[in-house]
Amino acid sequence: MNRATVRGTKGEKKQKTVAKFLFLGAVAALYAIFFLVDPEGTTSAFFFALTVLTKLWPVLIFVFFLMFVVNLLVKPSWVRRHVGHDSGAKGVWVALVGGIISMGPIYIWYTMLRDFQKKGMRPALIAVFLYSRGVKIPLLPLMAFYFGITYTVVLTMYMLVFAVLSGLCTEWLVHGRKAA
Repeated sequence: MNRATVRGTKGEKKQKTVAKFLFLGAVAALYAIFFLVDPEGTTSAFFFALTVLTKLWPVLIFVFFLMFVVNLLVKPSWVRRHVGHDSGAKGVWVALVGGIISMGPIYIWYTMLRDFQKKGMRPALIAVFLYSRGVKIPLLPLMAFYFGITYTVVLTMYMLVFAVLSGLCTEWLVHGRKAA
């Protein structure tokens, strides 16, 4: 890595930090303007936002803890080997199985997948993972009970096939954008 690249990344980080503070300032300015127009409504909205934030704190703490553990355990070499650009069919299988067995709210996975992408995960496999989350093993028996085994098997196979196809489309779009 040459010095120009290092300087570029420092400049990008500084721009992102400035953008975050500008966004925070813009939100505060909007609250101030709306407070002048409708003090009661703005106060109500502010306290509602605080209530939502207090409800989200446990989830946010869990997400940060999970990210910390993943950063300790999952090394970039593992990501590149199993879901990186040269992972091939094995990477697709890892993303499919990972998506199927993943649990919890989707927003927890977004930050982890972003970290995996920074470590070398293909965008196509992120799409495969997210799409295959629609297949939930604990719910398959219930689906089979209500809709029949044939419907359940066909729907599950379609979801997995379309997970792979969405990954291929994502790969094509990402590489097409880079070429342009």
